Amino acid sequence: MALKILVITILSLIGLILIGLLIVLINSPGRLAPLKDSRNKVIPGSISEKVWVDINGIRQGMFIRGENPQNPVILYLHGGPGTPLLPFISYLEKSERLEKYFTMCYWDQRGSGMTYSRSTDPSTMTTAQMVEDTRAVTEYLKSRFGQDRIYLMGHSWGSYLGVKTIEKYPENYLAYIGIGQLSDQRESERLAYKYMLNHAAEIGDKKVIEKLEPFDPDADTFPQNEYLINVRTAIINKYGVGMMHEGVTFPTILKALISFKGYTLPEKTAWFLGADFSMAYLFDRVVMKDSLFESSASFEVPFYITQGFYDYQVSYTLAKNYLETLDAPKKGFFTFENSAHSPNMEEPELFVKTVRQIAEENPGITE
Repeated sequence: MALKILVITILSLIGLILIGLLIVLINSPGRLAPLKDSRNKVIPGSISEKVWVDINGIRQGMFIRGENPQNPVILYLHGGPGTPLLPFISYLEKSERLEKYFTMCYWDQRGSGMTYSRSTDPSTMTTAQMVEDTRAVTEYLKSRFGQDRIYLMGHSWGSYLGVKTIEKYPENYLAYIGIGQLSDQRESERLAYKYMLNHAAEIGDKKVIEKLEPFDPDADTFPQNEYLINVRTAIINKYGVGMMHEGVTFPTILKALISFKGYTLPEKTAWFLGADFSMAYLFDRVVMKDSLFESSASFEVPFYITQGFYDYQVSYTLAKNYLETLDAPKKGFFTFENSAHSPNMEEPELFVKTVRQIAEENPGITE
């Protein structure tokens, strides 16, 4: 009898695994769904495609979506480093979206997402190389859509890359828009630690206090990878001051990625591998060693920041101070009162309205 129960249990588990795998495969054709209107009809002339381009010796992937190819172009630089976000942007998408007014390019950067490859030389994972890749993608978009200049939008790590890019190639861009803008990430991590510890004390969260107390935010070695991976990320999201103010769970991330039709199954696996690979070479070695207050404070491109009020993943206070101190032809700071690190996904209607306002202040001229 016991053997029979064991066999049934094993067969049931195998069946569930096979069903799960089938669901993933069905949702992984490697093609984007077409853009549809409010009546669920495909929008005539719209773009929703997956593109591969040779960028500085590496075959790199991107998704291009837009309701009208004559609209101005935005190149979106994802964060992480190494975590392309279109699967989550599209999963949370509302009726109001940037694609109504802009042609959006969601590029999976070197070492990330579908662009990830085991053959990528780690020595190329540098700021200088990523800036050159961004320039090459920009040139591709300018040529394809007949634009003299485009808009550059950077989220989190992408905001760091965006700053370095407009600094070197200002002639390519109508305006820069930062989301969850990095400025001095080491100091940001210290502020986040102190906030979490104080908040835990206020609400009597003894478990969080026990997890935080072994680390010293004022130490030269702070923040250690052990802290970032095993402690900080879970707590910052638990308290609503991380990726999203309403919180984000791993099952939600997994569901969004599984249901995203733009990736094949191997590319969904590559998404996780690329996240680890890119973090290893770009976060501690690049982001944590650079204060933009000191290295990048003057620009020839209009500079705008969109920041969630509750953002401690990348400090709201530091981002605001950074904008106040930098020099640019035009600049603006937009606070999203109900967001943390992702106002583009948390308050999409207001975010679209804000980006349209920025574009109206900095209109493009087609060739």
